[in-house]
Amino acid sequence: MKNCTIYNTMDIIGKRWTLCILLELYKGDNNEKQFNELKGMLEGITPKMLSTRLKELEEQGIVNKSVDSTTLPARSFYSLTESGMDFIRIIQDIKQWALAWQIDNPECGMTECKYCGIISK
Repeated sequence: MKNCTIYNTMDIIGKRWTLCILLELYKGDNNEKQFNELKGMLEGITPKMLSTRLKELEEQGIVNKSVDSTTLPARSFYSLTESGMDFIRIIQDIKQWALAWQIDNPECGMTECKYCGIISK
């Protein structure tokens, strides 16, 4: 299956925590988030897992990492790339499918869900 686009895509986005990390980077007014800020938003994720996923997403061009070396210790900030922002549309489609077929959650189906920040279509 090494030539299958779907299988190869799942190797990128199908790993545990990946969609949640992308969602948290998307949410809110701040388009950059620090490592500890993300860790606080993702209940149950270990620092090692978060670090691993962020590095993978950065290597795939989905997440951008910038470093402020003017402070000690240096601070890292993460944001979605253009590719990452484009992927948010897919997460919106997943949400719409789930609301239509699997999950009864009227509050989440509101125009802008207060939990995920994803705007319903």
